[in-house]
Amino acid sequence: MKPKPSISAVINTRNESENLTKCLKSLAGFADEIIVVDMHSSDDSVGVAKSFGAKVYPFRLMKVVEPARNFGISKVTGKWVILLDPDETLPKSLKEELLKITNRNDIDFVKIPRKNIIFHKWLRHSKMWPDYLIRFFKNGHVHWLNEVHSQPTTEGNGLNLLDSEKLAIRHINYSSINSFFSKALRYASARSEELIAQDYKIKTSDFLLKPIQEFNSRFFTASGFKDGLHGLIFSILQAISIELIYIKIWEKQGFQDKPLPKESFVSASQETVYEYSYWFTKYFTAEYTANILKTFFVRVRHYFDRLTKNF
Repeated sequence: MKPKPSISAVINTRNESENLTKCLKSLAGFADEIIVVDMHSSDDSVGVAKSFGAKVYPFRLMKVVEPARNFGISKVTGKWVILLDPDETLPKSLKEELLKITNRNDIDFVKIPRKNIIFHKWLRHSKMWPDYLIRFFKNGHVHWLNEVHSQPTTEGNGLNLLDSEKLAIRHINYSSINSFFSKALRYASARSEELIAQDYKIKTSDFLLKPIQEFNSRFFTASGFKDGLHGLIFSILQAISIELIYIKIWEKQGFQDKPLPKESFVSASQETVYEYSYWFTKYFTAEYTANILKTFFVRVRHYFDRLTKNF
C-alpha cells in the first residue's frame, strides 16, 4: 500500500474554544499537522489548540479572515491542505473519500459540499446547499484574495465531490439571532469599506431594491420556503444583512443629511414591489395550481404591478 501523503489542517480562530475542540477532534487520524492562526482570542482557544498538538501562530485582528487564511497556508509543510473554520467538522466518510483523492495524480483541488446548520436545523434550500467550497487542495495550488468572502484563485485540475450529506463538511453556522447579527455587522462593515474604497455612490434603490432581491433569491428562487419557518426567517435576515452594508456606508460617510428625491424613491419603491410581485406570482401559481380563480387574480395583480413599475 502506498504511504499516505502528508496532510496539513489550517484553522483561523477568534474566541472559538468551544467549537474548536469539536473541530480538532474531527481531524484525528486524518491531519498530520495542524496550523491554528489565532487573532488575539481572549478565551482559551490557544490553549485548546496546543492541547491537540497544533502549531499556533498569532495574527493581527482584522475584519476579514482571508489574510490570516493565506498566512496559515504559508506555514504548512504537508503536500495537501484541509481548510476549516472552527465551527466546522469532518465526518468519517468525508475523510475516507479525501484520503483516496490524495493518491490521485490528476486532482489539485477539491470542492466539498457543506451542510449548514442554522438555528439548529440543516437548511437544504435557501442557497445553503450544497454550498460547495474549495477546502482541500495541494499545497501551492489555491490562494485567497484579501477581500471579504472572496473566491480563491486556483491552479491545476479540480474535482466536485458528490452533493451527499456523507461527503459534506458539517457547519454549525448560526446558533442564535445574536450570533447572526454579530457576523452580519462584521461583514457589513468590511464590505462597506471595500465599496467606499471603490468610490461607490449609494442610491435610494440600495436600501429598498437590493434587500428584496436578496430575499427573493433565497426564499423564492432557491426554494427557501421548503425550509419552512427557518427558510422564511433566514431569508429575511439575509435581506437585512444586505441592507446593513449600505447603511454602514451612510454611517461611514458621516450620516449625511440629504433630501430624498421623490422620483428616485418612487422608482425604487415601484421596482421593489414589481420584483416581489414577480417572484410571489411564480410561487403562487406553482403552489396553488388547483385554485384557478385565485391564480387568475394574482396574475392580474402582477400585470398591473408591471404596468405601473415605470410610472
